[in-house]
Amino acid sequence: MQSLSERFNTLKTANLVTRPVASGRLVRVVGLTLEAIGCRASVGSLCRVETLHGDIEAEVVGFSGETLFLMPSEQLTGVLPGARVTPLVHEQGIAVGPELLGRVIDGVGNPLDGKGELFTEKKASFTAHTINPLARKPIDSPLDVGIKSINGLLTVGKGQRIGLFAGSGVGKSVTLGMMTRGTTAQVVVVGLIGERGREVKEFIDEILGEEGRARSVVIAAPADSSPLMRLKGCQTALTIAEYFRDQGLDVLLLMDSLTRFAQAQREIALSVGEPPATKGYPPSVFAKLPALVERAGNGSDGQGSITAFFTVLTEGDDLQDPIADAARAILDGHIVLSREMADAGHYPAIDVERSVSRVMPNIVNEEHMLMARAVRQVLSVCRKNQDLVSIGAYKPGTDQAIDQAFTFKPRLDQYLQQGMKEVVPYDMCVNMLRSSLQG
Repeated sequence: MQSLSERFNTLKTANLVTRPVASGRLVRVVGLTLEAIGCRASVGSLCRVETLHGDIEAEVVGFSGETLFLMPSEQLTGVLPGARVTPLVHEQGIAVGPELLGRVIDGVGNPLDGKGELFTEKKASFTAHTINPLARKPIDSPLDVGIKSINGLLTVGKGQRIGLFAGSGVGKSVTLGMMTRGTTAQVVVVGLIGERGREVKEFIDEILGEEGRARSVVIAAPADSSPLMRLKGCQTALTIAEYFRDQGLDVLLLMDSLTRFAQAQREIALSVGEPPATKGYPPSVFAKLPALVERAGNGSDGQGSITAFFTVLTEGDDLQDPIADAARAILDGHIVLSREMADAGHYPAIDVERSVSRVMPNIVNEEHMLMARAVRQVLSVCRKNQDLVSIGAYKPGTDQAIDQAFTFKPRLDQYLQQGMKEVVPYDMCVNMLRSSLQG
């Protein structure tokens, strides 16, 4: 039999769920934003908006006085002046569990693969609690991603956050697909944010493949999705990765792309009146970037890790783009894909000289570090003297360092190139690197 206090708490909880909610009305539509009055709701909560085609959900993204600013999660059609706006009392969250493996979902967790509804026992919030930095496990062991140039020269550690900087059409998606098939991580979470719809299906069917898809969760929010859906897609990917990390698993998170996340936040912020700052990006964009990135990484004792690759689109191959510049400052390294190398048929088109893994010195032995440094020196000498050799202005035997560099260059080019479906384990990558430098 329940005590008096328990009965009170039960009635209190029931009243919280079933209490009447005051509805408001829509007074204005400005661009992608709805303005409503007459109802009270907190920032981040959901509201139901009446339309000619049925109710749609919208999230509260700001307010001014008694006016709420709402951003719909789907295309805005059939909205009438004075339409009813009703706050929802249920808590927003995403379903998490092992049932997600092998599935494709949208930015808020709805299935897109035609395999039926998702039934999980747990739900997680889109926003996670910040982990005490002193409670995180250190990055002390490498993660195998199956790519020679990364394993050998830009070794990635478990729990590292690294950026993949690339323009359009230089093999970014193919490189991510190679990682999903070649990594030793137990779970792969792929966020395809702001991509073309054709590319989403192509990545899942051809690049990811059945083998990669079996242990993966794909979150897709294509370019025609609303800014809110694209923003939620990134948060959903991190939430799912955090769930598997908390189960003690090593997770590889591939987010394509961080730039689309920033652009979605820019659209929302400008719609509610936030002033633009750096090249049209409002200050809230640069506040949300580290908040998103810091959710990845190692957990505390007894938990696993999230090793994250965030792709960054460089407009016109300019690495000084505001988002690219901000991302480099908050990530633990960056890998640059070169258009010049891609045009020459060199895949993956990773520019080793312009790339760096900041944790590599802590997770590899001294011999490995010296070999990686030697490769960088050879590539640097070849690049600086390539024009002289090409036009015949350099005479062999003049400089021993140049002669040795161009002797090793064909071996290193062979080492740095790899087939799209070829997987090379970490230990084999190191041994192949040693063989390439011998002599």
